[in-house]
Amino acid sequence: MNAGVGYAALIGVFAVTAVIGFFGLRISRTTEDFYVASRTVRPWWNASAIGGEYLSAASFLGVAGLILISGSDALWFPIGYTAGYLMLLLFVAAPLRRSGAYTVPDFTEARLESVTARRVTSVLVVMVGWFYIVPQLHGAALTMSIATGLPSWVGAVAVAVVVCVTVVTGGMRSITFVQAFQFWLKLTAIALPIVFILIVMGNTGLSVPAVAEPFAADPVASPAGAYRNISLVIALLFGTLGLPHVLVRFYTNPDGPSARRTTLIVLGLLSVFYLFPTLYGVLGRAFTPDIATGGTPDALVLLLPGRLIPGLAGDVLTALVIAGAFAAFLSTTSGLVVSVAGVISQDVLGGRVRGFRLAAVFSTLVPLVVALLTESMQLAGSVGLVFAFTASTICPLLLLGIWWRGLTDAGAIAGMLAGAALCGGSILLGRALGPGAGPMADFLAQPAAWSVPAAFAVMIGVSLLTRNRRPAGITKIMTRLHAPERPQAAPTR
Repeated sequence: MNAGVGYAALIGVFAVTAVIGFFGLRISRTTEDFYVASRTVRPWWNASAIGGEYLSAASFLGVAGLILISGSDALWFPIGYTAGYLMLLLFVAAPLRRSGAYTVPDFTEARLESVTARRVTSVLVVMVGWFYIVPQLHGAALTMSIATGLPSWVGAVAVAVVVCVTVVTGGMRSITFVQAFQFWLKLTAIALPIVFILIVMGNTGLSVPAVAEPFAADPVASPAGAYRNISLVIALLFGTLGLPHVLVRFYTNPDGPSARRTTLIVLGLLSVFYLFPTLYGVLGRAFTPDIATGGTPDALVLLLPGRLIPGLAGDVLTALVIAGAFAAFLSTTSGLVVSVAGVISQDVLGGRVRGFRLAAVFSTLVPLVVALLTESMQLAGSVGLVFAFTASTICPLLLLGIWWRGLTDAGAIAGMLAGAALCGGSILLGRALGPGAGPMADFLAQPAAWSVPAAFAVMIGVSLLTRNRRPAGITKIMTRLHAPERPQAAPTR
């Protein structure tokens, strides 16, 4: 790959991000601007921004890489990522917006009237955010190394610096503009090369082998494989409901109906986007299987255009893909830093703009250090584990807190801690035992199938045993979450 192409793509995406972020700085004035963009973001803008931050390294690079090495089994990732938003639309989006909270811990305290429950939620939100940032920085390191030949750590540091500067200067309002732009850049960057590749294949008579071959999975379906798929789907469906950087975006909508419309638009945008990583995976299995055997399946999206379209056209398409990849790292990391910084600022630093900025720097440095000290896993796989963790902790709190008046602070705390211990401990033990542990390794490596029901069971059971701890104002709280909103009056001239 031509290093000049890589440098040009990186400089371009960083420069545009800085310009848009500066524009956001000019109109960010109040505390609400920094936390929730003054709750004025309209559905199409917000949906584009959500797509920008949700379509992470796992979506842009990891899904195609998993299809390259696993065939049809990997299709559960794009299906689960998209279907999770249907769950979000049905159960969470509008009530969460009506709560009027800035952050998930704000919602917890208002719903349960418990400072302790808020603190436990805050710790979990910060952990989820940091765990999710690390794969983004690993993806940036891989892309920087392939695109320019520079040491991989340069990519992680570059993304961390750009994100930190953008968040510190402009807050949520600035990030909204940046992420909306980056979604459309990512969609263009992943779609155009595939379109050109298909046109070239049609003109040259080059055909893809039978679908059964590029999508082939293991010929014998094992119980362990079925368990992995079921557990993965549970993690993706329920994990989406608890992702803090996605949830915080619903606080920026003007009202509950806008939050629902935003989610519907996101479903459409995601459905279109995930067609293209799937096509990359299919073409990669057909024409470039050596990328998988070379140990870098996550690099398939970066390498395929140059392999199938040589010359200047291939270089231009490769530059576009590199820009899209870094847009993915920047937008997702930005959203995560905003959500984590909001929690740390609210709970530790007084909730002011200056506290938010200090928290943003801290929220960026910690995962950067972890990323520099650890080796990258498969991107989609590592993000899938984050989904399993949040599905076992924050998701039960939100679903039961919104839909069950019987939830108590003691039940919420017990359920979140049980889910964190079971899921987190299982993942760590599974990594320690390695693949040689047989069926037990699969049971531990994909714990969502049992850790999510266990977290719900503990939360419900302890709440039933502590009925006397139900909030005194529970009727008022539930009415606020579920009562239809009055239509907003048209502005007068």
